[in-house]
Amino acid sequence: MWSNRATYIGIVPLAGKPLTYAALDGDLGLLALGEGDLAAVTAFCGGQRQALAAVAAPTRPSQRLLQQPEYRHTLGAPLRPGRWQEGRVAEYLLRRHNLRMLPTPADEQRAPSWVQMGFRLYRQLRALGYQPYPHAEAPRQVLETSPHAAFSALLGHLPFSKRTLEGRIQRQLVLREQGLDLPDPLRIFEEFTRHRLLRGILPTDGLLSPTELDALMAAWTAYRAATSPDEALAIGDPEEGQIILPVASLKPRYARTA
Repeated sequence: MWSNRATYIGIVPLAGKPLTYAALDGDLGLLALGEGDLAAVTAFCGGQRQALAAVAAPTRPSQRLLQQPEYRHTLGAPLRPGRWQEGRVAEYLLRRHNLRMLPTPADEQRAPSWVQMGFRLYRQLRALGYQPYPHAEAPRQVLETSPHAAFSALLGHLPFSKRTLEGRIQRQLVLREQGLDLPDPLRIFEEFTRHRLLRGILPTDGLLSPTELDALMAAWTAYRAATSPDEALAIGDPEEGQIILPVASLKPRYARTA
């Protein structure tokens, strides 16, 4: 149902900071990459006639499914009492692959501020008519994703920290390999000189920030889920929110090296 005119949006809420968002068209052309408050980002989403938005934050609080012994038994690895009983099923399942995420509490008020911002964002998107993905007919839909897990799955191993220079280069290379028209991050090495290094000047022009890279991965995940649904994986229980990743399957465990 997704036409070439659809917009694929990635949104990253942050604590105490503006939301970072990115938007791609049907040809993976970059439509937008920037920051804005909740009102600005929802206004951008509301202006799209056909769109799939991917948010890098939990859809809703934990529904306490992991606190039910019979449910934990269905996971194939019953949890010991007191471990991960406040988190969601999706977070526990990813953790089994060494894709670590903080557990989402059942009480919204106990969630970190960026998670609460995500909850508000989902509510605003639902008010604008965004339906949970996948929906057979809705022209505007929304899903949850994890950029860290997505980068790991595409690399086949855990990436460098996104706060490091090498981590940013690595992520930008991954996005370029998926077809996004981004600057080649390796070109910065042409600008390294003895003088600049001694003065502590790093030539990072053309290298995107960690949150911009996360937003672009979220947007590309939305594109993948819409155009190649067989190559997208839903992790977790729909009752409390599934995490969508842009791969058909996961390795048993992701380590620091391939």
